[in-house]
This record gives sequence, C-alpha cells and structure tokens, in this order.
Amino acid sequence: MKKHPSKPAGKRRILVADDHPLFREGLVQLINRERDLSCCGETATVAATQTAAARLKPDLLVLDLRLKDGDGLELIKSLKARFPDLFVLVLSEHDETLYAERAVRAGAKGYLMKEEATDEVLNAIRKILQGELYLSRRMSVLALHKLLDNTPQEPGNYLECLSDRELQVFQMLGAGKGTADIAAELHVSPKTIESHRENIKHKLGLRNAADLLCHAVHWVHSRSGSDPRSVAQRSAS
Repeated sequence: MKKHPSKPAGKRRILVADDHPLFREGLVQLINRERDLSCCGETATVAATQTAAARLKPDLLVLDLRLKDGDGLELIKSLKARFPDLFVLVLSEHDETLYAERAVRAGAKGYLMKEEATDEVLNAIRKILQGELYLSRRMSVLALHKLLDNTPQEPGNYLECLSDRELQVFQMLGAGKGTADIAAELHVSPKTIESHRENIKHKLGLRNAADLLCHAVHWVHSRSGSDPRSVAQRSAS
C-alpha cells in the first residue's frame, strides 16, 4: 500500500486500486490535478486495499476488477459489509455488458471501462460522490431496454446465468488455467472448483469437460484477441 500525503481540507479523498503500475500512476496524477479531489493512497492487491480502506477511510475507491491476489467483485462485497458508506467506482478492462450489473449488485455505485476518456472518469467520480449511480451511456440504454424487455441480449450475455464465482472460474479456464491452479488462486479446494465446473456445464447445456474448455477458451479469445489454440494446449497440458 502506498499512502499519499494529506491534502488541504475540503478535498474528497480517493483510493486507487489497480495492479497495473503505469495506469495507476496516471490515474493518481489525474485525480491530484483536480481542485476538489485528492488521492489518499494506491494499492495493487485485495489485501492491501482492505487495509488501506480501514486505515485511510477514503470517500471513494476506484477499483479494477482484476487484482493480483483475488476477485474484485468479492472485494466490493467485503468492503461494503465493513464500510457501508464507502463509494466504489469500478474502472476495468472487463466487458461492461457482462460485469457492470454484477458490480452494482455487489455494491459498486458505478462502472466504466478503461477505454473511456479521462473527463468521463472524473465526471463519474463526482457524480458518485454526490450519491448518484453512474454507468456509461451504452449501459444506461441497455439497462432501460432490459427493463422494458423488448431487445435481444447482446452476445456474451448468455453467461448471465452464471454466479459471480462461476463466471470467474469460466474466465480462468478460458485463460488456460487448470483446476489446481484456479483452486490455489481462489484459495479453495480443487473439489470446489470441480463442483463449479459441473454447475457451469449444466447451466450452459454443455456435454463434457472438452465442450466447457472449448467454450471458455473461445469466449476469452473473443475479448482478448489471443490465439485460442495455444490457450487450449496450455489447459490440456
């Protein structure tokens, strides 16, 4: 955890949690240039973020869903249980059409993708600090259409039937990780991961482990541009 010097009274205190040092540094500088905002600390892990939230008592946490030692959605739930007044803005590479609703259900007050302009990020921070919910224009429109139930789901939304943890396991499988690796990273038993795999297969109507791996690899590939053949080979080895 990196703690920043105290700022003049009247500025809202922002904690930044992101495991990419260059992006994190740029975001900190962006915040500190604003007259009404200051970065009180920066972290790269779930554990450090939990400690920083308790010690620094920020007004708002800007959080990437992917941290070095855990899951951002579970972190949001944990922090909101301990600090109900803490505002959370998710700023992530993860597809907002799949993760924004999950993040809000977990307790976040806003969701933006990292491709958004810096002015949009600052606008989101200020809106959330005012107590408002903030989503991109695209997600706001999708949410309205979903409420009215008159538009088809976007590609990839067939995974909405998965729980947050099942989606995480599905994504890790698609990234080339085996059961033992996933269990170690999530701090659970391999048997628990096997149970998640069975649930995912059932919910998605997949026949066997090969079908599950194929779907997971191609889903991750469609969002990252990686070679699905090389990922599948790593998973099988």
